[in-house]
Amino acid sequence: MTLHVPALTADALLAEARECADGLLAAWADRLGDEIGGPQGEALAYALRTPGKRVRAALVLAAYRAVGGTSPAIAGVAAAVETVHAYSLVHDDLPCMDDDDLRRGRPTTHRRFGVPTATTVGFLMVPIAARVLASAARALELPPATLGRMAAGLFQAGGVEGMVGGQWLDLEAEGRTLTLPQLIEVHRGKTGALIRASCTVGAMAGEADPAGVKALTAYGEEVGLAFQIADDVLDCTATSEELGKTAGRDAQLAKSTYVGLLGVAGARREARRLAARAVEHLGQAGLPSTALGALAGYIADRQS
Repeated sequence: MTLHVPALTADALLAEARECADGLLAAWADRLGDEIGGPQGEALAYALRTPGKRVRAALVLAAYRAVGGTSPAIAGVAAAVETVHAYSLVHDDLPCMDDDDLRRGRPTTHRRFGVPTATTVGFLMVPIAARVLASAARALELPPATLGRMAAGLFQAGGVEGMVGGQWLDLEAEGRTLTLPQLIEVHRGKTGALIRASCTVGAMAGEADPAGVKALTAYGEEVGLAFQIADDVLDCTATSEELGKTAGRDAQLAKSTYVGLLGVAGARREARRLAARAVEHLGQAGLPSTALGALAGYIADRQS
């Protein structure tokens, strides 16, 4: 696919990101399903083909373009980020975690293939994401040092200092009432880390200067938290059909949420405040904010 004209609306950018990422993930699914074979290969291909909104992929594209990037090969970086996200979903749905049966309108990986296979597949997807990222870096003709920084940022976000650590805190908090600062600490890791990294690696792929990387990382920090707040609102206001996953799970698992602490209206206001603050970081660094601003607004006010 050739990306000649940058998308500037959230809907257009998300549609473009889905087309880019889904095509690459399907190709990797075919390749790896054959390479690994058996139930694990089939389950891996199934997990990689998990449909989604591709918000993280869209953030990669928009951040890359904000610093002057123009190559269509950025789609590979977006696919690598989505591979890490897919790994997190496979493990997040396991019985020892959130114990979910439905993800994006279809059975979760462990429901389809069993817990041991799903657990193994989740772990396999981390080195696969590294392969996808390295392939993208070659296509973008990036120097090895840049690939190293991108990999460090992406996998730090996916590990104990990011998603894994946030998930750990989230599980420990079940049945407890957290304060707002404690809740923010959980979700800066569990949800926010990979969203922040999407912006960071997009900027690095565009070989942005340190100020540009810093501004886009700060933008990602704010919209990552806004995303989780919107998720909490949807969990208690939308249906399972609208969400493509089981609604009301936060209440069932006795989790502290932004809605519980701030109310629905207060949570929505906070998500919008964070989205606005995210865009301010771009303005202060002199970066264009049309596409990223549209994505920030979408993230704060999304309906699914």
